[in-house]
Amino acid sequence: MADRSFHRYSTAFPAGLARPTDRVELGPDVSAEITRRLLGDLADRRVLELGCGMGHTAVAMARAGARVTAIDPDDGELRHGRDLAHEHEVSVEWRSGDLADLAFLPAEGFDLVVAVHSLAATDHAERVMRQVHRTLRPGGALVVSMPHPVAALFDPFDDEPDRVVRGYFDREPVGSGPSLTHRYTVGDLFSALVRSDFRVDTLVETGPPGAAVPSTLVLRAKT
Repeated sequence: MADRSFHRYSTAFPAGLARPTDRVELGPDVSAEITRRLLGDLADRRVLELGCGMGHTAVAMARAGARVTAIDPDDGELRHGRDLAHEHEVSVEWRSGDLADLAFLPAEGFDLVVAVHSLAATDHAERVMRQVHRTLRPGGALVVSMPHPVAALFDPFDDEPDRVVRGYFDREPVGSGPSLTHRYTVGDLFSALVRSDFRVDTLVETGPPGAAVPSTLVLRAKT
């Protein structure tokens, strides 16, 4: 039985159809102000999106003036992305591929790389980060959002939703199918970025108003 308690933020789910294309969303409860601060002005920047899903973020960045390349392993979702780009009359380069194999991308070809919860879909996050570093120009940035590691400790559908049902250091993936989420601690992600020769300059934790548990972790790292 699939784990209902924790779903990776992804346009693979039906609710993803309603995601906006007039602004970038980095994940649940990440404000527009935080997003603008982390991404900066996108006009004329070369941007790579890892795990673009149905293309809402890629199209939003293209509408903001970025020159976007978007990668996803799911050809069906890429077709939706192409339709969405056509609908909004923007150009996006859509590429089908494994996020852990970016050898086909040019070295120093991008100013910014964005990964909205997509690294949670792979158990090779550090390998992806190392390859991303190669694709970024000097001074370029990687912005990664992830399901907050603390959120996976609880099951909101449990009779006692405040009861801890998993350990923080438990690496067992949560969910199944398109919602399968590989678990990393904050330390795992920070250390993986440092080992990949990134300099982490921002770490943001967000959650709904009044919540005891954060929902999203966002890190920005620069070359």
